[in-house]
Amino acid sequence: MGGFDVMFSIVPIFIIVIFVAVVGMFVVTAVRGVSTWSKNNASPKLTVSAQVVTKRTSVTSRRHHDDGIGHATASTHYYATFQVESGDRMEFTVSGPEYGMLAEGDQGTLTFQGTRYLSFERT
Repeated sequence: MGGFDVMFSIVPIFIIVIFVAVVGMFVVTAVRGVSTWSKNNASPKLTVSAQVVTKRTSVTSRRHHDDGIGHATASTHYYATFQVESGDRMEFTVSGPEYGMLAEGDQGTLTFQGTRYLSFERT
């Protein structure tokens, strides 16, 4: 019986450690998100000549079960990479409709604020 007593005293500690780790991950993610948002808001809005060099998508999927029924959900994130006159390249997250309107090789003016894409106007 001594082994069971040790096991039952370790299980609550293990559960608390896992709970603290999960909550900690959520807190770190939230702080990073607020920090990025704040830095973007503090950055100047810039409009520069640019060219669309490439586009890409990233699809993530999750499978989960509700009441014994399997479900899958997918999310698509859209990205566009622009090259400015200095030769520097910047990749931004863009919306689906915006992604559809951009074509590789398009020339125009890119407006952004920090890491936040605002618009692209073809010339």
